[in-house]
Amino acid sequence: MEPKNVIIFGDSYSTFAGCIPEGYATYYSGARETPPDIGSWDESWWAMVIKQTGWKLVRNDSWSGSTIGYTGYDGADYSRTSSFITRLERLKAEGFFEMSGVDTVLVFGGTNDSWCGAPLGGEMYEGWEREDLYRVLPAIGCFFTKLRETLPSARIYAICNTEIKSEIVEGIKNASERIGAESIVLEKIDKINGHPTALGMTEIKDQVLKALGV
Repeated sequence: MEPKNVIIFGDSYSTFAGCIPEGYATYYSGARETPPDIGSWDESWWAMVIKQTGWKLVRNDSWSGSTIGYTGYDGADYSRTSSFITRLERLKAEGFFEMSGVDTVLVFGGTNDSWCGAPLGGEMYEGWEREDLYRVLPAIGCFFTKLRETLPSARIYAICNTEIKSEIVEGIKNASERIGAESIVLEKIDKINGHPTALGMTEIKDQVLKALGV
C-alpha cells in the first residue's frame, strides 16, 4: 500500500509500555501479573497493521482507561487529562499536526465510555457547551468533527469494539459517516478481563486489514 503517516488515538487496547507518550497510563507491557498480556509490542494489533501495510507510525496517542468524552470512572473528570478530545486539542495547541505530516488516523475508542457508565446524551455535531462533553454521544460528535477540521484531507478509520453499548457503536458510526470517515465494527474478539489476548490482537488486526482492503 502507499506509505502513510499514521497517528493512533486509543485506549488500553492500543497501549504497550514504551510505545506511548511519557505520562500516559499503559495496560500491555509484556510483564503484567494478571492476564491478558502480549510478549512484545509487535504482537499488538496496531503494530501488526503498521507492519503489513508498510505505513509509518508517527505517534501512538493511546492512554489506558481513557474515554472519548470528559466523564471517567466513578464520575471522575477526564477533561484535563486523558479524554480523546483533550488529547486532540493538546496536540493541536502544540502544533503537532503541522509538523508531523499525519495523513491517516486510526481511532479506537468508546470502550471506557461504555464501561464507566457515563451518561449517553444524544448525538450532537455543533454548538457544544463544556457540559455537553460529559455525555458520551455529544463528545463523540465533537471529537470526530474536530478531528476532521484539524485534518481535512486525512483518511480516518474509526474502530468499534465488541461488547460495548449499541448506542455508542451507532454514535461512532454516525459521526464517522458525517465526516467522511470509515467505521470498522469488530466481531468475535478473544478476550480475558475485557481485553484482547494475543489471539484477540491478531483477530483485530485481521479485521482492520480486511476493512483496509489488505
